[in-house]
Amino acid sequence: MEQKAKVVTDEKFETAYGKWMDEQQARSTNERRKRLAEKDRHAENLFLYHVWWLSFKNFVGLSAEYEVNDFKDGRRYLDFAYHSVGFKICIEIDGYGTHWKNIDQHKFSDHLIRQNHLVLDSWIVLRFSYDDVRDRPRRCQQIVQQLFGKLSGLIPVQLAPVEKALYDLACGSNDPIAPSQAANRLGIHRKTAAKHLRKLSEKGMLMPIGSSLKDKPARISRYQAVFEDFHGFQVQ
Repeated sequence: MEQKAKVVTDEKFETAYGKWMDEQQARSTNERRKRLAEKDRHAENLFLYHVWWLSFKNFVGLSAEYEVNDFKDGRRYLDFAYHSVGFKICIEIDGYGTHWKNIDQHKFSDHLIRQNHLVLDSWIVLRFSYDDVRDRPRRCQQIVQQLFGKLSGLIPVQLAPVEKALYDLACGSNDPIAPSQAANRLGIHRKTAAKHLRKLSEKGMLMPIGSSLKDKPARISRYQAVFEDFHGFQVQ
């Protein structure tokens, strides 16, 4: 039986994690919500802090227990999914005891076919062992960072000068930015800022964040950079 390592985190992580998980729950229904609430997430949380958080300091674009259509017309759930412009990444954390020790031939075959169908559906699949996440987190960080660096260099994104300025502003801010704040900083009209922030969101470079009142639908009010090292843009 694998020994569970204590997940030692910090205050900023705990605050961001709590907010992120609340958002995941709010966007979930039925089985996914149940899995988020009841599943033992020790291995996943170990990855979230020691690999993801220490690499990016945010959870923008990342989803937990992400639901996908199964090749048998059912539903499957990925440990993590990351979406950005032009690509989607599946991240799985595998424990030897839970995934392989008692697996039978049918489940082993099903496991491989499942991954093949993800690849055919244009997913990039990363798999980490629990032991590597626990004992060699830096190795896992490097793999994730290398993938992001490769992808950002391969995907050209056309940006207007004002969009480049807005994206740089978002990357340099510790908090999500609002159109009015961006307009004041760049000396442009609020409607202009809002329009181009929306375009950056559509290009996958900014994540829209909604604010909601009781009994009213969420309204997009701020934007946060998806990640801060996006080299694949071209200024028009």
